[in-house]
Amino acid sequence: MSKEAKAMKIGFIGLGIMGRWMAGHLAEAGHEIFTVTNRNPVPDNLTGKVSECSSGKEVAEASEVIILMVPDTPDVKKVLFADGGVHDGLKDGKIVVDMSSISPTETKAFAAKVREAGAGYLDAPVSGGEGGAKNAQLTIMVGGAQETFDKVKPLFDIMGGSVTLVGTANGDGQTCKVANQIVVALTIEAVGEALTFASKAGADPEKVREALLGGLAQSKILEVHGQRMIDRSFDPGFRIELHQKDLNLALQAGKQLGVSLPNTAGAQELFNVCNALGGQAWDHSGMVKALEHMAQHKVKDD
Repeated sequence: MSKEAKAMKIGFIGLGIMGRWMAGHLAEAGHEIFTVTNRNPVPDNLTGKVSECSSGKEVAEASEVIILMVPDTPDVKKVLFADGGVHDGLKDGKIVVDMSSISPTETKAFAAKVREAGAGYLDAPVSGGEGGAKNAQLTIMVGGAQETFDKVKPLFDIMGGSVTLVGTANGDGQTCKVANQIVVALTIEAVGEALTFASKAGADPEKVREALLGGLAQSKILEVHGQRMIDRSFDPGFRIELHQKDLNLALQAGKQLGVSLPNTAGAQELFNVCNALGGQAWDHSGMVKALEHMAQHKVKDD
């Protein structure tokens, strides 16, 4: 840790596929990490590097900043507001940072209750999957007060390669993440459709991908997920069931706002096909399997 940086006491709840690496980077940077585990033990990479507490309340009492990285809106609500939850251990000056991907509307309500307890609140969802978390290259999209953001930004910089304060209202970060997930899903669909088409037409999908990476069609999705489709490598990554959750948030918000999202709805239906094929836990690049199922042709044989 640099001389300018101050070691902090950080609560980190949610040591899953991504959270384990995010917390690990914070621990390696010299911060003291507190956590609570309910179903799974502390991951191997954090053994001896975190202090286990008995409840979210205890985590909050021990910490200056409490980071959440859990799957969905109900999980955040439970961690914060269940009996013995984080909210019970808050006081003036503490900061809650929700890095999960959840409902922007519910985020506003959660933030209001946390602020009533005297604590600050940032919604800071991330993009980049396990690879981004492991390599500290996450894209972090933040909503909340500038002053609160400035206090937490040194921690964001440890975990991410791109950190943006999207807006000073809570919920702005979650709105940005929903928009991100629309773009990612539709781009995965486009790459899957293109490679399925090219392969069934008799072209080598690897060479097609290589050529497309040199032109206007190039993208990170084509680079990374296009290769997954060719290699038949669908271990997550980022699970289809989680991306479906994010698209549900998009479609629900679109309905509330009166915004039509026809291609988002189509991508969601392709994920539904994957579910029917038993693929809830596939990496989201596995959307290509729905397209292959309809085409009766694989991009490349397993």
